[in-house]
Amino acid sequence: MLRLSARLPRRSLVMPPTARKNSTAPEVPPKGYAIDPSAGPMLRFQASLPKLPVPALESTAKKYLDSAKPHLTPAEFAQTEAAVNAFVGSPLAAELQKRLQARAAEPGRESWLSEWWNDVAYMGYRDPVVVFVSYFYVHVNDKLRTKQAERAAALIKAMLPFRQMVESKELEPEKVRGAPLCMSSYKWLFHSSRYPVKPSDTAHKFDPATHNHIVFVRKNKFFKVPLVHPSGKELSASELETQIERVIELAGSEFAPPVGALTSDNRDLWTDARAALVAAAPGNAASLEAIESAMIVVALDDSSPVTREEISNACWVGDGRNRFYDKHQLIVFENGRSGFLGEHSCMDGTPTLRMNEFVLATLATGKADLGTPTGEALPTPTLLPFELNSPTLSLIDGATKRFDELVGEHELYVLQYNGYGKTLVSKTFKASPDAWAQLVKQLAFGKMFGRPGITYESAQTRKYQLGRTEVIRAASNESKAWVDAMMNPRETDAKRAALMRAAIARHGEYAAWAADGQGVDRHLFGLKKLLRADEELPQIYKDKAYGLSSHWELSTSQLSSPFLDGWGYGEVVPDGYGLSYAIGERYIRWTITSKRGDAAKLRYYLDEAATEARDVFERALAEEAKANTAKL
Repeated sequence: MLRLSARLPRRSLVMPPTARKNSTAPEVPPKGYAIDPSAGPMLRFQASLPKLPVPALESTAKKYLDSAKPHLTPAEFAQTEAAVNAFVGSPLAAELQKRLQARAAEPGRESWLSEWWNDVAYMGYRDPVVVFVSYFYVHVNDKLRTKQAERAAALIKAMLPFRQMVESKELEPEKVRGAPLCMSSYKWLFHSSRYPVKPSDTAHKFDPATHNHIVFVRKNKFFKVPLVHPSGKELSASELETQIERVIELAGSEFAPPVGALTSDNRDLWTDARAALVAAAPGNAASLEAIESAMIVVALDDSSPVTREEISNACWVGDGRNRFYDKHQLIVFENGRSGFLGEHSCMDGTPTLRMNEFVLATLATGKADLGTPTGEALPTPTLLPFELNSPTLSLIDGATKRFDELVGEHELYVLQYNGYGKTLVSKTFKASPDAWAQLVKQLAFGKMFGRPGITYESAQTRKYQLGRTEVIRAASNESKAWVDAMMNPRETDAKRAALMRAAIARHGEYAAWAADGQGVDRHLFGLKKLLRADEELPQIYKDKAYGLSSHWELSTSQLSSPFLDGWGYGEVVPDGYGLSYAIGERYIRWTITSKRGDAAKLRYYLDEAATEARDVFERALAEEAKANTAKL
């Protein structure tokens, strides 16, 4: 299953733009874009965004061969090259390309890829979302709010202005180098839920005006709390804190049967379980809808994680019971620590990061409007009841056992590397921090396995209508040459530094291609989707390289923010690693997830590789400076 939060533009979204500023002067749109006033400020460029292109077949073939070569023997590469050349020159390839271009040009179609990809990678994916699809953020600690109810209330209250801007479509669209990005996925940020359906899930968006509430889950029990008084005035942070304290008190010390655990299961099993749950009692459907329509779910856990591994695990999977994995959810712990779990099917990581940064930044800078209590009486939080019979209790028991087994197979380690960060790499070494971090991964993998790691790095394609992601194939011939040089004790530092610069340049080139919709993987996927039942699968898809070069044993993605103290997701192949990372001014943080049992070893090699890369560059620069001085 291929997903991941999209790689951010170089500029972090710290303190993102809020609502569009009022101005008497007419707005001049960026060149090539038009403004649609009827769509609202957030979506005003949407109709004029370009559509995802269909790459040239010859270009994709060349990139494919180049990216597959590091993973093949000379004989295997010759076989792959023959299969690719035969495909590119075949009438069938020309016909498939023609069909794809025709699909892309269909009137009213916003993207030739979106419908297919959303189904194959998300809605039609049947393994559990938790571990395999969901991703998590760990919030930086708020030292002013160390109590659970106080922290949760502040987070919710600071989120309400962002919700208002999204739902009113007043939020300023994101831009990269002046070009607006697709904002259509923001629809799914609040008051929405994924639904289990065979053979492919669906999602539903609820009207926030008629579902203006939040749902808390504590001790596996769900509670509904309105976000406004009967007068229509929003609850203040202190009023929300009172309501949360009531929820904690009402939940008591006893755990309820964990209905939320059903959302952790295989999607087909959850489909059947949901039907059984609804059939068990008339009120169960209403309780589910109250959860699914809420602005967001807030999990109030009864634990107090301290270490990075503890809080990362708690945000990523939790106990599998005090959750509702079909929705975005805030997670707040008894010691005031907090995080976010993203439901990935309808949106990637940049919108949820922007929302989390807005919330955390406004609180950290004292700019959040926490409101003033109105004095109105607060209604008692509503327990959402579930009437469970023997079959539904059995289904819940099965779901919890499968969750415990699945999570028990996994491990998570965090490397907080404080040796250097963005400042040294970009200013002293004059290199791309993202490419640098990717090469460190390649060196670490090479040390551990003696070969290049087959690597997926996610690039966002939101410059296009309904754009989501494309693959940066981060292992290259250039990165392989650099790793070989680093592992050769007789090689000079000058040669190693030169090879690393070549590999960094190559990575930047491929990253640009991916962001422009000119990568390999989505194009080959689209061509294959258009094969008809009576047409034979071309040899390029049967060849060893096709499966091998997309077997993402290193599934990587960068999200960097001073307001996050960690983030991550699960591996995408059973023998691989989830390898999220963040690059700060003076640190690089990697979160490693895997079921292989050797994640601690990879953490060791990442630490070693990061230091060796820095040392090589420093020695090479010193030698270069010495040589230049001698010439004077």
